[in-house]
Amino acid sequence: MHVKPVAPALHRAEAAGRRLARSWSDSPRALDVLTALSCLGLMALDLPGLAAADNSLNGPLAAAVLALGCATLLLRRRAPWASFVAALLFIGWLHELTLIQFALYSVGRYRGRRAGILATLAYVAFALMLFSVPGWPEPRVETLSSFLSLVVPIGVLASAVGIAAYRHDLVAELNGRRAEAAVLQAVQQERTAVARDVHDFVGRELTLLTVRSEVLSVRARETAYAKDFEELADTARRAHLVLNDIIVQRGERASTPGVDGLAALAEESERAGSPVRLDLDPEAHALSPLRQAAVYRVVQECLTNAAKHARGETIEVAVAVEGRQVRIAVGNALPERTPGRAPVSAGSGTASMAERVRSLGGTLTATRSQDAYLVVATLPHG
Repeated sequence: MHVKPVAPALHRAEAAGRRLARSWSDSPRALDVLTALSCLGLMALDLPGLAAADNSLNGPLAAAVLALGCATLLLRRRAPWASFVAALLFIGWLHELTLIQFALYSVGRYRGRRAGILATLAYVAFALMLFSVPGWPEPRVETLSSFLSLVVPIGVLASAVGIAAYRHDLVAELNGRRAEAAVLQAVQQERTAVARDVHDFVGRELTLLTVRSEVLSVRARETAYAKDFEELADTARRAHLVLNDIIVQRGERASTPGVDGLAALAEESERAGSPVRLDLDPEAHALSPLRQAAVYRVVQECLTNAAKHARGETIEVAVAVEGRQVRIAVGNALPERTPGRAPVSAGSGTASMAERVRSLGGTLTATRSQDAYLVVATLPHG
């Protein structure tokens, strides 16, 4: 009798379950759906009482009303006040206190301390007004006691937890940006150290080459090779000046610009004969310095490639923040033929861009058709 091994199948099922759980826990939309369902599940316990109360609701209608109120929690990140208003309506109409807990937490979590405190005060004032209206369940002494011991603590606790979570998110984001800034600083320092080494060693050899060429030109003054030695000395001298300009002066300038430098890139490209249409999402200014530097370098390399291979064509540049991703798209039309000699190109620009983007966890694709060239890069927001 042959028994199939069960352990590998169980391991695969467990791994699939863990991946599904991680995907749900990492998705804001999934968390919003779970929050709304949790609130609906808690309020469903009150369905029999709501249907029996004098509020013109039967069982199915009460369930629909509760589901509609919980659906406002799907907007708790963008519009937490919608849940807050719906919760106040539930308090006045159905005497239901479940939704207000989720609403106050959402206001504190996604709008901060000031909004959380204002929402809590408004909730307490509204509930106190309802408790003071004639017709609220008697006796009044028990009503006031329940108000002080139940209604107020519910609002204060829910709002305090939301504000604490908001502060935790701020601290986590600040730590993340500090870490990225530290990485960027370390990279810049390493590049500066490498540049200095290159300058010291290569500069020394260029100096020796210049001196030797001048000596040889003097010795060969009366021969046909004197002019050649002089040109060699001038070439070495120019190379040394270029090396100083690239390494020494660059070290004195500021680090890689961010998205604020894209406008200057576009103007420089237009002066070179390639007009640029720049569409920059205002939210891109809130990106970390490391990601802004990556956006700048990708656009810079794309404009350089367009100037080489499609001079005179309009370049479309779009930088957009889409949810948790930053999308950079640079496209241009291609001329039917390139006039003159082929441009000088090492062919490593696209590879360098892709390496920079991948180092930040993003992707880059370059697509060439018969009449157009398009580069699309995506970066995680942070």
